[in-house]
Amino acid sequence: MATKVIFRMVAVLAALAGVLVPVAASAQPAGPVAGFDISASQGVPDFAAAKAAGAGFVFVKDTAGVGYANPNYLAQFRGAKAAGLYRSAYHYARPDKSTGAQQAAYLHTHDGKWFADGMTLPPTLDLEDTPNTPPCYAMAPADMVAWIRDFSTELTRRTGHTPIIYTTTRWWQACTGDSHDFAADHVLWLARYNTSMGAVPGGWTAKFWQSAVTGPLPGNQDTFFGTLAELRSLTAS
Repeated sequence: MATKVIFRMVAVLAALAGVLVPVAASAQPAGPVAGFDISASQGVPDFAAAKAAGAGFVFVKDTAGVGYANPNYLAQFRGAKAAGLYRSAYHYARPDKSTGAQQAAYLHTHDGKWFADGMTLPPTLDLEDTPNTPPCYAMAPADMVAWIRDFSTELTRRTGHTPIIYTTTRWWQACTGDSHDFAADHVLWLARYNTSMGAVPGGWTAKFWQSAVTGPLPGNQDTFFGTLAELRSLTAS
């Protein structure tokens, strides 16, 4: 009798195990993953509330050119991690001000580093035109490609990671001649404020999309095209 009871208990536990394993696996979000990006103007938002609203990541502006550093950066970057959000520091490029290597160094020395904490995405290079400056900073496409490569090489030397590149299709095509030089080893974050992402430049498949300036999350609204596990994998890439 006791033996039959033991066998029945084992059978029940085995059945429960068979039920519980798929449930645990299905708790993993299938993607895409919502996120947002912020600068100094957002102050220090409620990152825990953003996480509860479905955010999985945030891009935080750190530096621009060689003369600006976001005064709220550290509080924002640390707050994102405390809330369980993956985070990347981004640098607003000014190719008209100094070399790419100098600006990569400026980002890195102003806390735009990569940390082996499983929460930090590679730093990001923001490439776009600046108001009241010539289009493409009056640089020829070949010179712009060389500037970006200079930034990437120096950042990779310092962090071990190639930067994520943020841009628009229009800017990339006009200012780099639609260069395909970075598609193989740089993740693309494409900006287009619309209901669809549209054409993607440079031979890339975009992984991140900035789709709107306002929405349910703080700052600009972003999407990662992949699962949460795939997003996490970028923290080690």
